[in-house]
Amino acid sequence: MKKKILLLSLMISMCSVVMAQDKFETTISADIVSQYIWRGQECGSLSLQPTLDVSYKGLRLSAWGSVGLVDFFDTKEFDLTLSYTLGNLYLGVTDYWFDEGPDPYGRYFKYASGETNHVFEASVGYDFGFLYLQWNTNFAGNDAVNDEGDILYSSYFEIDVPFRMASCDWMGSIGAVPFATDYYATTDFAVTHVALKAEKSIKVTDSFSIPLYAQLIANPCSQKAFFVFGLTLRP
Repeated sequence: MKKKILLLSLMISMCSVVMAQDKFETTISADIVSQYIWRGQECGSLSLQPTLDVSYKGLRLSAWGSVGLVDFFDTKEFDLTLSYTLGNLYLGVTDYWFDEGPDPYGRYFKYASGETNHVFEASVGYDFGFLYLQWNTNFAGNDAVNDEGDILYSSYFEIDVPFRMASCDWMGSIGAVPFATDYYATTDFAVTHVALKAEKSIKVTDSFSIPLYAQLIANPCSQKAFFVFGLTLRP
């Protein structure tokens, strides 16, 4: 009888753990950045960048946006990403939308080829622990085109190396574009992103803290450099 009770208790505990892991999770956050720099490209000045995502097991649907806080003419952006993580493997598809592009009115629900402001990108990444490697390729939408009008499948890959030093979380990154494309303003293989980022959380209360980060970014291709400060707000 004792063995049956023990076995029943163990099964109930295991079921509770599985059910807890099967729950949907929602994340709400917002970054405030001194400059919006993306893959070595300057996309805006002081910006607010909210995030909302829902995840279930390894599946995640994320919404991300960016809007300028001081310059009304900064590009406004709204991205949707559907991704799946299996162990250390990451697979994702992102719909980028900008209020600038072939459609001068910035209409979101316009998808006609050659007229849309959407760009669709497929991504695959793998976390090796000591480094993270990700490859990204545009496959539809407002990508750069060749002389015949065919899209170039503009691509970008990045290597990130995390480490901890002097009570901060650090990340070293290097990213490159493998071939010529106007999408990244490159004429051949080019390194467009070299960065070093340091992050540390400031404790406000026992249950609330604010992550702050500073990032040095260089784009050897365009010969530009940036120093970005940011903070993240999340409940």
